[in-house]
Amino acid sequence: MSKPITVLIVDDHPIVRKGLRTLLLSEADIQAVYEAENGLEAVQIVQQHQPQVILMDLVMAPISGVEAITRIKSIQPTARILVLTAFAEDDKVFPAIKAGASGYVLKDIPPEELLQAIRDVANGRSFLHPTIAARLMREIHQTSTPFENSEPLTEREIEVLRWIARGLSNQEIAANLHVSERTITTHISNILDKLHLANRTQATLYALRKGIASLYDGETNPPT
Repeated sequence: MSKPITVLIVDDHPIVRKGLRTLLLSEADIQAVYEAENGLEAVQIVQQHQPQVILMDLVMAPISGVEAITRIKSIQPTARILVLTAFAEDDKVFPAIKAGASGYVLKDIPPEELLQAIRDVANGRSFLHPTIAARLMREIHQTSTPFENSEPLTEREIEVLRWIARGLSNQEIAANLHVSERTITTHISNILDKLHLANRTQATLYALRKGIASLYDGETNPPT
């Protein structure tokens, strides 16, 4: 049985929090659900309870969701933050990803897909709503890369990066490459350091831009 997941819901609408809490607690692998009505409260709960996955709305006061992500990542770098919002605009998406979000989904997502997104993020994967993935692909192809002066990756690091972009966890990558999980953790740390990246999501975007991986790598039936 997989390790139980703890979740923090951050949203300023009580009815949204209640609905999400009811959904999450109906799942056997979700052990505890915390609630915060704003970003400041979320930071306090993260300090006290270290939840594995944080569902983060973006439009809140007194600080925005992006600012809350930045603060949370500064005190708990391993926090897995899944943005759950009604907004798909570029000025919301890109700052959230750059701040360290592991995934970005819209509030019209079906419940079963949200649950899968939470499990993916908890297991070290990234999860992007198709609308968001399309926007990121457009950004990847339109903007110049900021990594031209980065230290070159080794062949093994490129191989690991390709697996990251396909959404595999450290454990799964280790199994595919027949090495220890600790070795993969070291490779990923080196990749992020060399490319000046904050997390696996940014590494995935880099891999897509450089052609190291395709958006549909690993899918049985990619869109045509």
